[in-house]
Amino acid sequence: MKIDHIAIWTNNLETLRSFYIKYFHGECGEKYRNDRSEFESYFISFSSGSRLEIMTISGLETDFGQQNRIGIAHLSFRVGSKKAVDLLTSELRSAGISVYSEPRITGDGYYESGILDPDGNRVEIIA
Repeated sequence: MKIDHIAIWTNNLETLRSFYIKYFHGECGEKYRNDRSEFESYFISFSSGSRLEIMTISGLETDFGQQNRIGIAHLSFRVGSKKAVDLLTSELRSAGISVYSEPRITGDGYYESGILDPDGNRVEIIA
């Protein structure tokens, strides 16, 4: 058994789509649209077989509350090496993306950095 996909609500569907395609090399499927409910979504596929569904609908709440809340804490992308973590983190910073955790070795032995996607979702970049 494996996880098929993770879904994220957004008020910035096209911005989030472009972000995950550009920086994490996702391939995007066709936009799904339900005109009656005003729901729209994309599935973005990654080389590992994982998929991310980004979704929007009229009237989404934007208050995410506290950092430590029940629910998804972060997404994580494995980029293959410490150098790749450093390079991608630098590229994202140069593009104006917020880096909340500089590249480092964590207490549990991962080499990683942490950034916020355009909606403020936490994304880990690991070697």
